[in-house]
Amino acid sequence: MTTARYPDLDGASVFITGGGSGIGAALTEGFLRQGARVAFIGRSDAAAFVDRMAQDTGNRPLFLQGDVTDNASLFAAMDKAAQTHGPITRLVNNAANDQRHDTLDVDEAFWRWAIDINLKAYLFACQHMIRALRDAGLPGHIVNFSSISYMMGNAGYAIYTAANAGITGLTRSLAREFGPDGIRVNALAPGWVLTEKQLDKWASPEALQAHLDRQCLKEHLTPADIVNPTLFLASDASRMMTGQTMAVDGGVVVSG
Repeated sequence: MTTARYPDLDGASVFITGGGSGIGAALTEGFLRQGARVAFIGRSDAAAFVDRMAQDTGNRPLFLQGDVTDNASLFAAMDKAAQTHGPITRLVNNAANDQRHDTLDVDEAFWRWAIDINLKAYLFACQHMIRALRDAGLPGHIVNFSSISYMMGNAGYAIYTAANAGITGLTRSLAREFGPDGIRVNALAPGWVLTEKQLDKWASPEALQAHLDRQCLKEHLTPADIVNPTLFLASDASRMMTGQTMAVDGGVVVSG
């Protein structure tokens, strides 16, 4: 897949949540190949992935093991990234969990867990970055990952879809509030991207065909399909875009 070059990403300090697996791993590689200084947080050990990226791209990412739902852990990782690579000027909030659930079986503990990882962590990562940028007088770009699942009104994971609707609302409000500081905030809403997790858990032949029937473009999405749109939103090529939600889904949902 051909990837455009964005000169302003060369040397940029980038922080990605959940950047060691799935879509996040593809994003980490994409930014590394732009010459960016990439740090990412994740719960699982990613040492082997870091070594592979260093070998494949000639650019070693900084892995910071931690939990995005714990503010102390998240902030410590972001501070370490800034100390190592310079102030974070590109934030990609990617970490999420679309665990299926029956609404009538949900209890408060599950609600808190789902909201913490799928919405709370987004707010506080943005807050921590924006504070640092304002203190330094620097502009910045934020890309918040949402999902078309809430636009489709999908059943089977109501808290996840609610959180993703919340992400787009959060994105619009932050864009309005911090635009005067030169901080852009956009959301990217992927369709059904066939990561290893999706293939293992939910991608039955019947489900895959039903979803493909909804798409205008008759190819399943892979993590690589999400990289170029993210690089665009994180670069100066989209410098007058903010507060927007961009769907990358093969043509399932439409806007306008």
